[in-house]
Parts: sequence; C-alpha cells; structure tokens
Amino acid sequence: MIQEECLSIVTVGHVDHGKSTVIGRLLADADALPDGKLEAIRENCRRNSKPFEYAFLLDALKNEQAQGITIDTARCFFQSGKRRYIIIDAPGHIEFLKNMVTGASRAEAALMVIDAARGVEENTRRHGYFLSMLGIRQVAVLINKMDLVDRSQRVFEDIRAEFEAFLAKINIRPAAFIPVSGMEGDNIAVRSDKMPWYEGPTVLEQMDAFAPIPPAEQLPLRMPVQGVYKFTQNNDSRRIIAGTLESGSVRAGDGIVFYPSGKRTTVKTLEVFNAETPERFVAGQAAGFTMTEQIFVRRGEVACRQDEQPPCVGVRLRANLFWLGRQPLSADRRYHFKCGTAKVEMRLEQIERIVNASNLSCQLRQYVEKNEVAECILRLERPVAFDLAGGVDATSRFVIVDGYEIAGGGIITEALEEYDFDTRNIRWSGDAMTADERARLGGHKGLVVWMTGLSGAGKTTVAQETERRLAAQGVHTYILDGDKLRRGLCRDLGFSDGDRAENIRRVAETANLFRDAGVVTIVTLISPFAASRNAARRTIGGDFMEVYVRASLEACIRRDPKNLYRRALSGGISSFTGIDSPYEAPENPDLILDTELWSEEECVETLTDAILARLKDETIRI
Repeated sequence: MIQEECLSIVTVGHVDHGKSTVIGRLLADADALPDGKLEAIRENCRRNSKPFEYAFLLDALKNEQAQGITIDTARCFFQSGKRRYIIIDAPGHIEFLKNMVTGASRAEAALMVIDAARGVEENTRRHGYFLSMLGIRQVAVLINKMDLVDRSQRVFEDIRAEFEAFLAKINIRPAAFIPVSGMEGDNIAVRSDKMPWYEGPTVLEQMDAFAPIPPAEQLPLRMPVQGVYKFTQNNDSRRIIAGTLESGSVRAGDGIVFYPSGKRTTVKTLEVFNAETPERFVAGQAAGFTMTEQIFVRRGEVACRQDEQPPCVGVRLRANLFWLGRQPLSADRRYHFKCGTAKVEMRLEQIERIVNASNLSCQLRQYVEKNEVAECILRLERPVAFDLAGGVDATSRFVIVDGYEIAGGGIITEALEEYDFDTRNIRWSGDAMTADERARLGGHKGLVVWMTGLSGAGKTTVAQETERRLAAQGVHTYILDGDKLRRGLCRDLGFSDGDRAENIRRVAETANLFRDAGVVTIVTLISPFAASRNAARRTIGGDFMEVYVRASLEACIRRDPKNLYRRALSGGISSFTGIDSPYEAPENPDLILDTELWSEEECVETLTDAILARLKDETIRI
C-alpha cells in the first residue's frame, strides 16, 4: 500500500554534469511520465534535427533547450512504491547560483551529480558547501556518465575518495555514492549489469531510503503576519490576522504572542474564505484568525503560541551568508534584510571570516565578493523575530536585498546582545561628543516632533502609543508633555501671552538638548501662537517636525477629557485657548492628523511611519 508521505529532493552539481538527464531518465524508467510525453519529446527532437536528451523532459524553457543548461529551478512530481516525491532540478552554472540556492532552500534531501569524465569541479564543491549551510544532511552522490569512462571502478573510487574528504570537512556524510549513466539508465531506477563491481542501491532505492523530516506541524507555531484585514460592511467589525503557518498549529482559544512587539491576545475565531471553517490550521496552510483583544499588529510580526518556545528577538545577529550581488557586500552601504514577512534596513557590522567554498580556505577582509561565503555580524535597523539554524527553517533563513535585487542570503547562527562598543576602538580627541557621533553609536539622529493642537484634540493619546511603537522598533524616544512641564520646569509661568511664549522657549531649548543626545523627542503642547512655534523651529533647526493634531473646537468641547472647557465656559479658567484666547492653526505643518476623520490607530500608524521615514532620510551612513 502506498503511504501518503512526501519528500522534497533537490539535484545539484556543476553545469553539464547531467542533473536534468538523470532526473529525466528516472521519470522515464519509473513510469512517472504522462502518457505520450516521452514520445512527444522524441518527435520534437526529430522535427528539429537535434539529438534526443532526457534533460528535455525538465528543461521546458526554450532558451534552456537551446543552450543545454538549466537556468531556472524546475520541479516535477512522481510517486514510487513507497512515497510521493517533489524533485527540484537546480541550475549548476555559476551565474545561476541564486536559483540553485532558492531551489535547495526547502529540500529535505539532495542528489549531487558529478561527471565521471570531468571529476570534482569548483561548483561541485561550492554546491556542497551551500547544502551544508542550508542544513541539508541527507545526501547521495551520483557519479554520472560512467559510460564515458568505460564504467571504470578506479575512476569511481578516485572521485569518491576526493569528494568524500571534502564533504567530511563541512559535516556532510553521504548516504551513498552511486555510479550511474543518465543517458543509458545504469543504476537509475534499474540495477545495471554493466558494473558488477557495484553492490549498492540504485538512485530510486536510495531515494526511498531517505528519512522524511519530522512534520513542521510538530514544531512551535510560527506564522509571519502577511496582513491585517478590516471589514465594515453590514456591521462586520472583524479584524483578521492573515498569514501562512510555517510551522506548528493554531486553533480557537490559543493564547498568541506577536514578536518582536510582545503583544498578547487570544484567538477568537478561525477564518477562511469561501470554505468550511477547520478545527485548526496546521503548517503549510494559509490562515486567518480574529482576536479577543483588539491589539495593533502589522506585517512582519510573527504570531507564536504563548505555551511554546518563543523565537529570538534582536537587532544584532551572527550569520553564515552567501553573496551573489553585483557589488561587493560592504559596511559602507545599506541593505534590506528579509526574514519571513519582515523587511528592515540592515548594515554589515563585521566580517569574521570569508570562506572559499571551493577549498574551504579562509580570508580576513571587510567586504564580500560575488559567490563568496562569509561568517558575519549583521545589525538591523529595528528588532526582528527569528529562529536559529536547526529550528524553523522559514524563520532561521534570510535574504539580503540590495536596491531591488536579492543579492544574498543565509542562516542565522546566533542572536547577539546590543552592541557593546570596544572603547579601545574609539579614538580619544579630548573634545565633547558630537551629535553625529551619538547618531553613529545610537543608530539614528535626534528629532523633535512638535505636536500642536487644541486641548482635547488627542495630542497626548497619539503621542503615548507612538512612543511605545517607536521604542519597540529600537528608536530612543521620550515625550515632553505640556501638563508635566507646567508642574515642574515651567511652574512659575502663567497663561499670559508673554508667559506662553516663555513656556515654549524653555520647552524648545529642553527638546533641543534631547535632540542633541540622539533622542526622538515628542513635544505635546497646545502652543497656540505661530510665532512661538516658528521660534522653536529656529532653535532646533532642521531636525524639527511640526505635527498639527486637528480637531474642531466643538469636537474638543464634546470630548473635554479634563473638564477644562466646562470650567473655562463657566468662568473658572481665564485665557483658555479656544474660548477667550486664540489658537493660530499651522499654515504649512509637516503632517496633519485629523482626529475627527481618523481613528486613533490610523493617527498613530501615520505618525509612526512619518517619524521612521524621517529618521531613515536623516540617518548617518556609517
């Protein structure tokens, strides 16, 4: 009886060593081709006056058939007497290593193909190293084209000894070395009588002997958030968290923690589109769920169950990476780091060593060239949730984007603490530290976000939640609240026009000190007069962002959270802004948050994004 078991196998090796031919022959000899497929390929070759090759069964792209090399990763499916298979034919040419790594990234086992006539070549060793980096340990080595070396046992044993020694250095111990001929079918699906000296398994027998990886469903839940969907039609108030379960399972009633924010909730309902709602979602399924507590989460967070092992969270990590970019990876450029659905800015902090994947020699320099492998420390712009290699594949592997192209990728080997700068590397100058130096050490420049608006407009409410979100993303931030300042720094001031101007002068000077210290300082003051706000802008300079929190006087009176309007209207407070003292609305603020038209969440999200965008533009390139 055929078991419903599935195994993903990738074929790798140097260009022209015959990977596609081996797999094409396997499909033909295992009777896994659709009826008439083989005959159609043969007829196509006859009409075009070119020799038939089993590789044509996989190399479907016209330019591949014309050039005789595999450019993209081709996938095919077939079933043996034991299980179902997904066969991934990865390109071997050095220019297509990115495609090879992409194809191998989700494989559970690998077939490495070596041309018996050409032996072990550079890309053969490089592909072996990449398999090791990706954690693929189930490997069989197929020494192909044995018909071209008269099926010589000596040639087979020499290649086996050389490559086995190389693989041992990278912790890969092949399950088998198999002499084959893809073109003639020797030892592919049927044992060959032309090599009586070989007594091991055929390729198909070895594939059936590979052990399936434990199901991802048995691992801790990891669901990178793809999006949050809100509904309003027909009084539908659902907010659905959507994504794909990379591992684990989830059902209604499960306690959930989102990382890196650490926010907690409970799954209220599972949601599917146009289908019956399941009892639970499991690894590999696209999923959606609602929450009992309506917390704010965004794309890039990872949903985890609170009763299971949490992921790591950090901004510094040690990684093994391979570089395929057009320009070298270097510390003086900014990149984007993508893991799961998270995408954050990244820089190379340190190269610990560069490994030549062909001979495993090491170099020490501060850039990584194309097709090199390196052990590095990476620093991210803000915290990201991830797992370490050997855990959940999808959240322990990453790619690096340079501009608009994927330029590299790798695995995370260690989560590091916040960078502890070695004072021996800081040059003593005898002078005070500058704002630029603080920006380099802290990761961003200081900024003053001046929030102005009527009492009750929502300045403090929006500022407080924005502060939390910025802090969760590694931004140093602090709120200078008007009420608190009136009780301390400015408690000797009243509410005359002169005292109001002095109040703003003091706050502006204080905020400027915070800015110089590298802090994003959010000022929440009514600050009713345009002249005083303009004076604050002049004091602070270019790192000033005026935010108008707009709400009509009528709306603020209705809200009146501190009962100030009621007291002012009854004569209990004099010179109250909006009642008997004017408010001069900004004519050209950097940002307007209309709290009558927008929800609190929309205002917070808009302000947070605006601040992060400003920091990105102003960040010192180091």
